[in-house]
Amino acid sequence: MSALPRHPEDNTRLVTMLVIAALVHGVVLLGLGFDLPAPPEPRSQRSLDVILVHPRKPKEKVEKADFLSNESQAGAAQKKGRERPRSVPNQPALEKSQRATVERQRSGTPVPQQQPAPKVVTREKPARQQQKPARRKPVKARPKPDISQLLASTRQEIARLTAELDRSSRYASQHPRRKAINASTQEYRYAAYLEAWRKKVERVGNLNYPDAAKRKKLYGDLLLRVSVRADGSVAEIKVLRSSGHKILDDAAVRIVRLAAPFAPFPEEIRKETDILDITRTWQFLSGNRLFSK
Repeated sequence: MSALPRHPEDNTRLVTMLVIAALVHGVVLLGLGFDLPAPPEPRSQRSLDVILVHPRKPKEKVEKADFLSNESQAGAAQKKGRERPRSVPNQPALEKSQRATVERQRSGTPVPQQQPAPKVVTREKPARQQQKPARRKPVKARPKPDISQLLASTRQEIARLTAELDRSSRYASQHPRRKAINASTQEYRYAAYLEAWRKKVERVGNLNYPDAAKRKKLYGDLLLRVSVRADGSVAEIKVLRSSGHKILDDAAVRIVRLAAPFAPFPEEIRKETDILDITRTWQFLSGNRLFSK
């Protein structure tokens, strides 16, 4: 059979399809990426240190030890006899010092010599002289007091107390109990007696007004203190503040003496007071009148 002839159009289509297929494959190949797997990390090599240790000999039980220690020192002594074991020097430090000495000798550096330890001179202290203990004096026993001495001392004490009571009673009799009152006194028993006393002095004063004060027309006020006993008699009269005129001061004292004696103290006042000190202000007024405030 003879082959059919190909048309030119078929060749063109084939070439076109091949070109398109090549482009598509190229794009696909270029777009794809391949990542290689990371190599595994190398495992750390573990080293094994092998230390050879000589087996320890079983400790022999010592029935009677020469010295006490925290570890057995069996076989450590080189000499025979009972000698106290000494501490073993530090081996690394010893080797280090030996190396340093060898290096200094090689380099020519002089090796420092150890200074000898200073000698310590000790002196024996002289023995203290033994002091003899002081002899204690024997204490004499006190004699027991006699009954007659006790009675005599008791009588002396009673006599002393009695004398003190007598002195205090005499002092009280010589220094009577006093009570000071004035126009501002509020206690009823003293205020009532003071009011009656004032009225009597004013009445007597107005009846016996001083003629010299009338003629000279003298006026003024003065502060007067009158001490009255329990029976009503006058113990003392004293001008504490003058009126400025001696005639008026003397007239006030005379009027009080004319008004005396006054009424005796009531029983309630007599129990606690022997003398009343009455302090009042007296005024000589222009109308020839005596007034107390």
